[in-house]
Amino acid sequence: MTTNTKLDVLTPTNSQLIIIDHQPQMAFGVQSIDRQVLKNNVVALAKSAKVFNIPTIITTVETQGFSGYTYPELLSVFPDHDILERTSMNSWDDQKVRDALKANGKKKVVVAGLWTEVCNNSFALCAMAEGDYEIYMVADASGGTSKEAHDYAMQRMIQAGVIPVTWQQVMLEWQRDWARKETYNAVMDIVREHSGAYGMGVDYAYTMVHKAEQRPHGNQKTLAPVPAK
Repeated sequence: MTTNTKLDVLTPTNSQLIIIDHQPQMAFGVQSIDRQVLKNNVVALAKSAKVFNIPTIITTVETQGFSGYTYPELLSVFPDHDILERTSMNSWDDQKVRDALKANGKKKVVVAGLWTEVCNNSFALCAMAEGDYEIYMVADASGGTSKEAHDYAMQRMIQAGVIPVTWQQVMLEWQRDWARKETYNAVMDIVREHSGAYGMGVDYAYTMVHKAEQRPHGNQKTLAPVPAK
């Protein structure tokens, strides 16, 4: 039996999620990923966490002084969650964050934050060194001030033991088996809304191959072609 817990896949019972500083002014500075894609990805990750009842922390920095409010699309996923405000760039420096991580009781911490090279990097290193947490950094739900800033921060964290992942990878790892019907439909709803070509393909297969009803879209009628005279 191995004692390397990093070989354990993510499950709904062994992991928690922290969303760090997904605020507009922080997003304005992101150059490593398209910012609309970034928002799509972190909202999809949040929806996935909600489906699987993953304990989730939302933390912000200098909301009034600089960064602005967390994306409304993200807050609407967790309307009853408290927001943990900080002054430090490093979330680990705020006792509320440490207490919340400890209260969630999961050593595998999935992280999505801005910016990769600052808030994500410092939190990851400190949480591993001082809290003995395992960090799973969601690369495509995080962003840096340049591609180099993001990439080299990811490399630094990986060298230190952080595990790089993507949002869809995390969601499907939580699902693991399509026979788990209690979460199947909700996962496929996220796929269809957030997974680009994969989601479009699912819609096509459902409606054209399996002849399922279209997703709710209104009372439109399709009018037959009429050749112009």
